[in-house]
Amino acid sequence: MKDYRTVLEEKDLYWGMDFLPNLLFAVKGKLDYEDKLHKHDDFTEMSFILSGHGKYVVNGITYPVEQGDIIVCNAGEYHRNIIVDNDYTTEFIVGFSDYAFPTMPKNTIILPLGRSILKLKPSTKRELNKICYDMISESESDNVGKFAMMRCYLMNFLMTILREMVVMPEKETTSLQFESYRKSYVVNQIISFLHNNYDKKISLDQIAHNMYLSPVYISKLFKEETGESPINHLIKIRIGKACELLENMDSGNVRMIAEAVGYEDVYHFSKLFKKYMGVSPQTYRRNSFLEKNQ
Repeated sequence: MKDYRTVLEEKDLYWGMDFLPNLLFAVKGKLDYEDKLHKHDDFTEMSFILSGHGKYVVNGITYPVEQGDIIVCNAGEYHRNIIVDNDYTTEFIVGFSDYAFPTMPKNTIILPLGRSILKLKPSTKRELNKICYDMISESESDNVGKFAMMRCYLMNFLMTILREMVVMPEKETTSLQFESYRKSYVVNQIISFLHNNYDKKISLDQIAHNMYLSPVYISKLFKEETGESPINHLIKIRIGKACELLENMDSGNVRMIAEAVGYEDVYHFSKLFKKYMGVSPQTYRRNSFLEKNQ
């Protein structure tokens, strides 16, 4: 059996090979206005609240935000800010792409419980606050290697956040493949698996087999952490992907859409779609087309 140091060194090697984000922008600004609902197709945007309070809407879910909170908007996720009580937030906003984290889809950050906001402990807030201002200072300088240094700050920023989500054990355990993660992070592994395989046949037994855990334990743990079953979460992922296809495909029948998101029975797919979206797939496509051409 590998000793604990060897395991850690191998994990660090993995990070060194794959954790190389491309920094696109890093700015500090006051959000004293409400922007329109929008998305970014090819990069992740992350906001760190430096001061103030308000709300953020990400993927249709509204989150209250305050100083020290992290908001993650992955590519393709619709989002906007909301001003509360005539107050505004001062934020550090960074955009980046071309990165990969272990166990997560490429160019995607999955936070605990599948949410888009991360609440940090006080010491992490202070650490990130310092990194933000160091990065801002570097961006305003004329120092040699300015952009390389900013990229290093970004890596430090992201790694600090990920360490907040990961708890390393005092010793190795053999009961879980995810021995280094707390319960909420194990759930993220399941969510990541669902995001990567939504277009395939997936059952609770298959999820359990891939996670090296029992179906009963997975179902119980997932519901405790998210409030829903893994299969219900999978349905939401599939319906979301179907919406994207309906919005972007001018042609193609509903059967093609159903098969693309993992459903062989088009009637079952249509029934689920209407249950979650309130309209049929055909009506959703027609409404999307009308909105684009207004």
